[in-house]
Amino acid sequence: MGKRDKKPEAPAPAAPFHNPFAALSLKREELPAGPAPAPVKAEVSEGPKGPARAVVRMERKGRGGKEVTVVEQLGLSAAELEKWLKALKGGLGCGGTVEEDTLVLQGDQRERLPALLEARGVRRVTVG
Repeated sequence: MGKRDKKPEAPAPAAPFHNPFAALSLKREELPAGPAPAPVKAEVSEGPKGPARAVVRMERKGRGGKEVTVVEQLGLSAAELEKWLKALKGGLGCGGTVEEDTLVLQGDQRERLPALLEARGVRRVTVG
């Protein structure tokens, strides 16, 4: 037995039979001009404004032999310390907490932490 020849396909119509949006393209020129785009204000900024200094040190005493990195002398409010802690924990991939007016990060982060602090606007980072 041989293959049966398929019926030739009818060519697809150029446009749908009833397109309710076809007439809209002709009306585009009649539309009024939209509002002008708002001008972009160029701000002269050196970067994010942050604390003047931070002291970074590693601590092991009183923590069961575990190493933690302590960030002191930021001079931020409690709410700001929480925001900074969340950003630093995410950037370093470690845990941490706020103890009084210091940030305590798990592990020895002394090498990677100064770059993150400077990116957040700290002008002077002292590693001890």
